[in-house]
Amino acid sequence: MTDSVYKVIELVGTSTESWEKAAAAAVEQASKTLRDLRIAEVVEMDLQIDEGKVRAYRTKVKVSFKYGKES
Repeated sequence: MTDSVYKVIELVGTSTESWEKAAAAAVEQASKTLRDLRIAEVVEMDLQIDEGKVRAYRTKVKVSFKYGKES
């Protein structure tokens, strides 16, 4: 087995429907430019409120991906 190195970044996804969809949005967007995504850890959830109503769900995730030369 070859040793591997992974990088971890923080992303914030948003959704008007749920925290789960906000997290999925962050991961799906990251997967367009990053390769070998491995783990996404939810580290924080909050709400955007406007005039007493929830306008958006926000989920902060730490995403890890393989770091190094392309194979």
